[in-house]
Amino acid sequence: MEIQSRIRELEREVGRLSRVQKILLGTDGSVTRILEVITGGRVRITTLSQEVVGAGKEVAGQLRVREGDPVNHRVVKIEGEQGTPTLIYAVSDTPLGRLSPGFREDLMRADIPIGKILASHRIEARREILDARVIPAGEEHAGIFGIFRKEPVLSRRYQIIHQGEPLISIEEQFPYHAFLDERQVIVETPSRIHLGLIDMHGGIGRVDGGIGIALAEPGILLDVSQAQETVATGGDERARAIAERVASRVLAATRMPGGVAVTLRRVYPSHVGLGSGSQIALAVARGISAIFGLDLPPQELARMAGRGGTSGIGTAAFDRGGFIVDGGHAFGAGAEKADFRPSAASGGVRPAPVIARHDFPPDWRIVLATPRIPAGASGGAEVDVFRTACPVPLDEVRETCHEVLMRMLPGVVDRDLDLFGRAVNRIQELGFKKVELSLQPATIPGLMDVMRDAGASCAGMSSFGPTVYAVTDIGAAGVLAAAEGFLADHGGGEAWVSAPRNTGAMIRVA
Repeated sequence: MEIQSRIRELEREVGRLSRVQKILLGTDGSVTRILEVITGGRVRITTLSQEVVGAGKEVAGQLRVREGDPVNHRVVKIEGEQGTPTLIYAVSDTPLGRLSPGFREDLMRADIPIGKILASHRIEARREILDARVIPAGEEHAGIFGIFRKEPVLSRRYQIIHQGEPLISIEEQFPYHAFLDERQVIVETPSRIHLGLIDMHGGIGRVDGGIGIALAEPGILLDVSQAQETVATGGDERARAIAERVASRVLAATRMPGGVAVTLRRVYPSHVGLGSGSQIALAVARGISAIFGLDLPPQELARMAGRGGTSGIGTAAFDRGGFIVDGGHAFGAGAEKADFRPSAASGGVRPAPVIARHDFPPDWRIVLATPRIPAGASGGAEVDVFRTACPVPLDEVRETCHEVLMRMLPGVVDRDLDLFGRAVNRIQELGFKKVELSLQPATIPGLMDVMRDAGASCAGMSSFGPTVYAVTDIGAAGVLAAAEGFLADHGGGEAWVSAPRNTGAMIRVA
């Protein structure tokens, strides 16, 4: 493989690579020695696992041995001085039939670099690079490197060739954000479901009031670095537009010089009821705050980003996660809000105060299903709904408040899923949530019924949809299967299971 051309391809895929990263991907020499030069100190090998296994089909093909031949499978991490992050994660496979007894003994001993074993046995060998690629970080990467799941990880695979035969096959991996030349801030966020707005009547001088749950999946992952001009890459066109608009607003508000580069590593669709716009906006604002050494609270970031003018759920989910109820805004002439408007049309209005926040039971599961139908209301259409449908009947607002205070909140606090579920099911029939559902095709209530019939304690539509959620404890697989079957028969879509997330967005400086 021509490594130089592959590195150019990687840069188009993941972003600019530093000289050090290119050396680590392309070297045909000792990686441990290069790392000692880079870090200015000694590095050490820690063996995570080592076992003799029978060669599978892929490994046998790589090493040119028979399937089932004994192979030493070794997983190690290479670290610098104590307390520093892991530098390299490596997996190697070595056919034992090609080793001398002394080489085999040294290899099976833990924590000896392969390069040193080769040198001590005076084995002349060459390294042949087979591939270089980008992979998303999994749980193991996250734990070993201290990074976020699905962060980009650079990986290269090569073989050590001795006397014309593969002696060892090795894959080495390190995070993209390691060994970069410039400082980067990585932000990872939850998503959220919005159960409903409490008071869209406004008769007692307050309006809005939101109910929501932060989710572990999906989420936003992006990084921010200083640049001469502000530009966003990755994601889709709408996500990039939000990132660039918010970055420009925050830079202007904070009077920071120059621009920022925002790379959207992981996004999820907009206008499906899961709050992607708010999470992108808040993540960009948080990244800029950190890259310039500012210490701005989430509410200030939301104000700069123009989010949270109707519901405070997105901001609170970003800040703390969990189950959230917010208290809405003062309403009337001269108050915070004088008419009924969605968040996107409520610029300058502060995020609503959180009046209740609890951990959502971690053993409850949220099954989500997004039918392949037109996205929920947004923009002018959403403004029109608020203008024409509000105020909603006061008796329905009062019943919604009763459900939230006396069934939904106690259900969360007491871990009583039946109590919580009865409240969720009832508020689908009340107030502004009833309005939102009345605008949906028959697919949405049909999907909700199917998920309840499959064993979910409750089902509802998040925000303006079209995503439907259902909450269960031990029956998530059955509810998921029912949702998938329904979607397959009604135009398609996507369904998945998420855990709740009881922490807010996380930030890492690299």
